[in-house]
Amino acid sequence: MIPQLGLFDPFPPVASARAEMGGLLAIGGDLSPERLLDAYCQGIFPWGTIEGLPLWYSPDPRMVLFPAQFRLSRSLARTLRSGIFEIRYDSDFSGVIAACAATPRPGQDDTWITPDMMAAYCRLHQLGWAHSVEAYAAGKLVGGLYGLQIGRAFYGESMFALRPDASKAAFAHLIRELSARRVGLIDCQVHTRHLASLGGREIPRAEFLAQLKTLTAEPETPGHWVATPRLEW
Repeated sequence: MIPQLGLFDPFPPVASARAEMGGLLAIGGDLSPERLLDAYCQGIFPWGTIEGLPLWYSPDPRMVLFPAQFRLSRSLARTLRSGIFEIRYDSDFSGVIAACAATPRPGQDDTWITPDMMAAYCRLHQLGWAHSVEAYAAGKLVGGLYGLQIGRAFYGESMFALRPDASKAAFAHLIRELSARRVGLIDCQVHTRHLASLGGREIPRAEFLAQLKTLTAEPETPGHWVATPRLEW
């Protein structure tokens, strides 16, 4: 049986997550800022719902990307140098998450980013925990990503692209911003070929949790990112 959480129930130990179900740990609870922040610090994240109740996951192994191991391809570097994309931070968080929800995914019939999920992450953005990196072309939002920073850990949630390389350009700028902020690890959650091509790799959950404990212990004052992305590549 998968544990069902009441509003005030704590999460069960992550070691009890069901490997045969992709790391499903629990069902229920709520999507309050307090619960979401607590979940991420424990290596847990929400992914979809069932009958309106959040599904909480902690897979093993865990897909991560260390900023120093980011792979910038020659073609992406040329795209970045070309200036075809204007990159902004925290300029249209709600637009990014809505676009991530609306963008079709291979092998997925619908999106896990429900209206309740969107509202919850927009609330985290308002509080300064969740951030977006956006790529614009001719003034139109054509790609981007969003996630959370807690301490020196960043938790990537989703990305989208309406033009080739738009999400990759946003991701490259994310790497620069996180490196400047001394972020040591990006949680990518589960393996995808796209993330692997950018330098992501899987590590055991125990190793991930040990690093997370250290990285999230360092205080970080939440707030919107206001840095101007550098243009030199």
